[in-house]
Amino acid sequence: MKILPVLLLLLFASQNLLARTVEVDVHGMTCPFCVDSLERKFGKMESVSKVQVSLKNKKVRLETEANTPSLEAIKKTILDAGFTPVKITVLDDK
Repeated sequence: MKILPVLLLLLFASQNLLARTVEVDVHGMTCPFCVDSLERKFGKMESVSKVQVSLKNKKVRLETEANTPSLEAIKKTILDAGFTPVKITVLDDK
């Protein structure tokens, strides 16, 4: 029974090791509906654990699994929502 807590700890630690934060400068966001649109689109992606969209800074910040979604998939999602991804930056790759 002492092994179970150790295994759970290793499981959660390994998930954090496989995480990354991606920030995208987005052109074309002008209103709260734009923010909502991007939040909903990225919120549907299984490998995205957290979405932050800033209308003021015109940025999307995503916490994702290691290499999913790909940077191309992130770019395509933004384009499909009607916006233009200007710059994609991987802030940390744990």
